Amino acid sequence: MTVIICRTEQKHAEGVQKLYTNQSVYSQTLHLPSQSVDNWKKWLGNIPEHAHSFVAVVCDNDTEHVVGNIALRTETNPRRRHIGNFVIAVSESHQGQGVGSQLMQTILDLADNWLNLERVELTVYTDNEKAIALYQKFGFVIEGEHQKFAFRHGKFVNAYTMARIKE
Repeated sequence: MTVIICRTEQKHAEGVQKLYTNQSVYSQTLHLPSQSVDNWKKWLGNIPEHAHSFVAVVCDNDTEHVVGNIALRTETNPRRRHIGNFVIAVSESHQGQGVGSQLMQTILDLADNWLNLERVELTVYTDNEKAIALYQKFGFVIEGEHQKFAFRHGKFVNAYTMARIKE
């Protein structure tokens, strides 16, 4: 399987929408399960300058399938411009196959070598062990725990704040 990482464009809207409407994906994000393709097209057509989005694409018989997405947003406050935060999603069928690592490498290269970010941070649900292990593999550490961070499947769940400080 060949995975290509490329900048997210409007043409990827259907694939991104399909990714984020999969229960195993939206359950680990703050996205609602019902976002429309039109909403994704609008967002992807108007990505702010301080946001950078990439997709992981697998080609099958000349058809592209979006199997992952990562988006890094840099802070606009002058006193926090050295910080970026990101979200990542990988389709359940492609988890554990290196897609998440490829997406992380892409965004961290951008953060370190082009945006000069000193700190990259994220939030992750405390029960998302696979994601936590991925982040730790890339040098992220747990800094704290948020109680009742989000409402998911009818109950509140906690989340960790994790960060990686550039050495």
